[in-house]
Amino acid sequence: MSEIFNEKNMLIFLEKYIPTGETLTAGIHGIGAETHIKQVFGKCVIKDDCLFPDENGTSIEISKSKYSKYDLYIGITQNYLIMSECEEYAHYYEFDDKPDTEGIDIRYPNNILPIERIGNCFPFSDIMECTVKKAWMGSFKCFIKMKDGSTLKLIFPKLGGLGGGMPNHSEYREAIIERLSTISLKCGEKTNGNN
Repeated sequence: MSEIFNEKNMLIFLEKYIPTGETLTAGIHGIGAETHIKQVFGKCVIKDDCLFPDENGTSIEISKSKYSKYDLYIGITQNYLIMSECEEYAHYYEFDDKPDTEGIDIRYPNNILPIERIGNCFPFSDIMECTVKKAWMGSFKCFIKMKDGSTLKLIFPKLGGLGGGMPNHSEYREAIIERLSTISLKCGEKTNGNN
């Protein structure tokens, strides 16, 4: 378990999901309290738990959910929230080959995409609702709702584990909370009609 609380491991896990041109500005060990991720992919086929690009393929909505708490690395770049599981966990998947695509960004896979790699990178511009609140023992709870209907319930612990493997946890946690709180304020302004 101590290898989870290791900043070098965290960087390796998060970097594989960072979009080209972006740089990780902060990353921590956190907890996924409950996640429901929905993404629509176009011009593809699904086979052997992977999406394959196919010009004659259809649109497929993939829902990926987890209802129990699990260890996550949570990071931010200039424009994205990045998440990576610390270990391999089971998720509940649903597939819809006739999704309602109105108002939804459709992703088009360029390469073979294993379904377990879905739902790790979220543009800040896709966040529709975001709340960050203090919780018990110095932790923070965060609820995020995306335009596509995905929801994330995350917990940011006060400490980054024992043993000093994550020396920048406090600094990075504050940077992530500050960034998400800024989004939260913008979402509140839109709700109140001030934008």
